[in-house]
Amino acid sequence: MNVREEKRRFRAHFRKLREQCPPEVKQRLDEGLTAKVLSLPEYLSCDTLFVFVSSPIECDTTRIIDDALCRGKRVAVPRCTDRAGNMDFYYIRSRGELSPGAYGLSEPDPATCERVTDLSQGLCIVPGLCFDYEGYRVGFGKGYYDRFLDQFGGVTAGICYSKYTVRQLPRGAHDRHTDILITEKFINRNG
Repeated sequence: MNVREEKRRFRAHFRKLREQCPPEVKQRLDEGLTAKVLSLPEYLSCDTLFVFVSSPIECDTTRIIDDALCRGKRVAVPRCTDRAGNMDFYYIRSRGELSPGAYGLSEPDPATCERVTDLSQGLCIVPGLCFDYEGYRVGFGKGYYDRFLDQFGGVTAGICYSKYTVRQLPRGAHDRHTDILITEKFINRNG
């Protein structure tokens, strides 16, 4: 099996499904998923939350970010540093500190936000177009999160709508699974 080609096929299929999801369905899925994340013991106990700023076709993270800030957690969001798949995380104090960056995503301004240097702990919310039940994912194909997860020492949680999960995805040598998979319907722990 050609893993790269199989992933490309999954990526195209699930991206198309996400783009076609009606807004009212997506909103309902986001509400259920957000409730699961906000009640997760690892979320409630973490001091630092590493979380992506969602694009329109991704699971919405705005309420998660706002809740974490209200609880006094340190919230760190990614900024792409190059096209080779590297990114750094920066602490934000509000979503108002975000502006359009790479790939049209909202990113922190490195001139005004503090770069995170301690990657040894915290909870990281990981995006993906689809996940399998063991926490492996197919993302957008740039490898940013796989590279980051190699350095991260905290707990990782992939978030995905249940209808975009599959039994098993193709895996390459550099793919990293998440410790937890959270959907609007279930939570899988991948010890």
